[in-house]
Amino acid sequence: MEEALKDNMIGALENVIDPELGIDIVNLGLIYGVDMDDNGVCTVEMTLTSMGCPLAAHIEQDIRHALADIPEVKEIKVDIVWNPPWGKDKMSRYAKIALGIPD
Repeated sequence: MEEALKDNMIGALENVIDPELGIDIVNLGLIYGVDMDDNGVCTVEMTLTSMGCPLAAHIEQDIRHALADIPEVKEIKVDIVWNPPWGKDKMSRYAKIALGIPD
């Protein structure tokens, strides 16, 4: 996959806001990878802040909506993984400042 396309996809995912924290899922460090095969199937590998996250379906729907505007994307798969586990070390400096978490 072209780096420009991957950057475009990551940029689109920055518009997906975690409803509980009010920060986008990229800066929260929830996105572990984005890939697309030759058939236009985009796979987003991500985690959530907790296993019992009640808003998982909402976040997944927002991901699908954000990536649907990219012409090369024909299908979207969201794989939620738990390894490696998410922690505040995965957050960007921006997210830590916004949430008042020391670096």
